[in-house]
Amino acid sequence: MEHWIEQFIVGLPSVVLFLIVAIMLYTLGKGADWLVDEAVSLSTQWGLGKAVIGATIVSIGTTTPEAAVSVLSAIQGKPGLALGNAVGSIICDTGLILGLASLIAPLSFNRQLASRLSNVQVGAGILLVLACFPWSSPAKAFLKEDGGGVLPQYMGFVFVVLLGLYIWQSIRWAGSTAPDPEDQEKAEAVGSSTFLTLLKLIGAIAIVVISAQILIPTISVLATKFNVPESIISLTLVAFGTSLPELVTAITAVRRGHGELAVGNIIGADILNVLFVAGVSAAATSGGLKAEPHFFQFAFPAMLFILIVFRYGIFVSGSQLKRPFGVVLVAVWLAVIILSAVLGVGVH
Repeated sequence: MEHWIEQFIVGLPSVVLFLIVAIMLYTLGKGADWLVDEAVSLSTQWGLGKAVIGATIVSIGTTTPEAAVSVLSAIQGKPGLALGNAVGSIICDTGLILGLASLIAPLSFNRQLASRLSNVQVGAGILLVLACFPWSSPAKAFLKEDGGGVLPQYMGFVFVVLLGLYIWQSIRWAGSTAPDPEDQEKAEAVGSSTFLTLLKLIGAIAIVVISAQILIPTISVLATKFNVPESIISLTLVAFGTSLPELVTAITAVRRGHGELAVGNIIGADILNVLFVAGVSAAATSGGLKAEPHFFQFAFPAMLFILIVFRYGIFVSGSQLKRPFGVVLVAVWLAVIILSAVLGVGVH
């Protein structure tokens, strides 16, 4: 299907291609938003607390666009797009989205749970870099000619196993948090059947997957037209576009006074971008995901830096992420984007 779409759009004007990208990003966001709504409804029917919803179920829903885009990219032989999308989404989620959310209003959270999840978040980022690093020839990571590293297929399967362990452990950590009586009342008031909720979830997933199948060849054609590497496109435009579900979820949660849901969603989304998005994408292709030299020169250090800044913020912020720290996060994100453009990182 993707090949047929690429054949169909290759002769279209650039303006039309940008319009297609915009429409597909919109449907990805709306489909994921619908997915999140139904996942939350299902979780309340099963009696899960709000803390675990944000860190697991909601995060799985909001990272589905990244996973769909990245897995299809890997299958189509575009590993730079797959890995760049995961790394770019982590940078965007943690810096821009969480920063903007905390600028709207201070984000309250369970410090103990957030601290544990943040440790996993930073650990996942470090694990991704270590897994991609060419240990047999370390200098190769930074060489422009035939340099870089690879996230091998077997590590993709390891990441998927770790994903299951993460979800299980998160539920254990959240088990000590009593369910919100207000959420239980809402669940009883809705009274929707589990079967109907599952059908809605399947419909939402279908929207996300179909949108991704149209988005991938369109991005590929645009990258060819403008001589821009697909990995750089994914680090900016696609990463931001597929992060729209996190942005919508975070802002909505803050406006409704559920800051802990926003914090849990972003932390969980970052972890899932490594274990779910990169992991499943690597597992889906025998050659794994190629990490070009610019990942080690800039993208990986930028990702780790912004994760460590956020981890420090969790450590010093008590039980709230306040507006001044939101300014710090957005400033760090802006610095990364500006440096990426100024240095021309990854441009062949």
